[in-house]
Amino acid sequence: MNFRTAIKLQPENNSIDYKSSLLLLGSCFSENMEDKFDFFKFDQYTNPFGIIFQPKAIEKALFDCVDRKEYFKEDLIRHGDIWLSLHHHSKFNQRDSKLVLSEINKHIDRGHKTLKRASHIIITLGTSWAYRWKEDGSFVANCHKIPQVKFRKELLSSEQILQSLQNMVRKVQGLNKDVKFIFTVSPVRHLKDGFVENNLSKALLLKAIHEMTNDSNIYYFPSYEIMMDDLRDYRFYKRDLVHPNEEAVDYIWDLFKNTWISEKASEAMQEIEEIQRGLGHKPFDPESEAHQLFLTQLQHKIQNLSLKYPEIIFNKKRR
Repeated sequence: MNFRTAIKLQPENNSIDYKSSLLLLGSCFSENMEDKFDFFKFDQYTNPFGIIFQPKAIEKALFDCVDRKEYFKEDLIRHGDIWLSLHHHSKFNQRDSKLVLSEINKHIDRGHKTLKRASHIIITLGTSWAYRWKEDGSFVANCHKIPQVKFRKELLSSEQILQSLQNMVRKVQGLNKDVKFIFTVSPVRHLKDGFVENNLSKALLLKAIHEMTNDSNIYYFPSYEIMMDDLRDYRFYKRDLVHPNEEAVDYIWDLFKNTWISEKASEAMQEIEEIQRGLGHKPFDPESEAHQLFLTQLQHKIQNLSLKYPEIIFNKKRR
């Protein structure tokens, strides 16, 4: 008897390899993917605006990066002692507005440069629920714990979401016509909105995305379906029973790898994993002859891998 409904996926033609350049945007699941791409030393950059969930916010982030928009003090608001942008994650928040602007503009610049050379953009949509800032009616990416009365919550329609996705694609293709888009829906359930409301939200995202995937260079990867229909057990969740745990993320990553990573790159990943495990090894006696020999052998492996794949850089620091 079969007690699982495993999702069967076929390898895609426009695969990712070590010559690819990736930009990831969207919900916290995009940062789970970032961890994997970073571990395996792919050329990637994730969330220049920080974690963002809904399509209108992601659209704004992409437009700003394409246009290389420069933020000024009037683009920020002050809440208590903190300066912040309603279009960015709270990690940018600071008491000094100059520091906020410096970080925002630095990441927009990096996002622009990444978009110009990107081979693949991976966009993880989290929710159809969005908030408007009542003062000007604009959609925001983050409410920053500002009183709810200053925002208006609304559910984006599938038509609004589709228009937003189409805007993203057109805008980016004006800068980089050959880039491939991989859309996915976050496997994280937004239960604070309500159980029925979360399912409605995800359904609207799915409907809009699938109306896009008939176009060339636009693809869908079923992260949400893998979590809901294959990993149908709470043992695959963290203690909050909302976020996928490490096992679930690893499982979804393996399916993504088998679908999107080229065979040659997959072979290199095996070598990289062995090197990474070695670099993470904590010796009992760091000064011992055995450990010094181990380090020498590890450096030889890195050098040999770099000869085969010059794009792979082990001493590159994560942002």
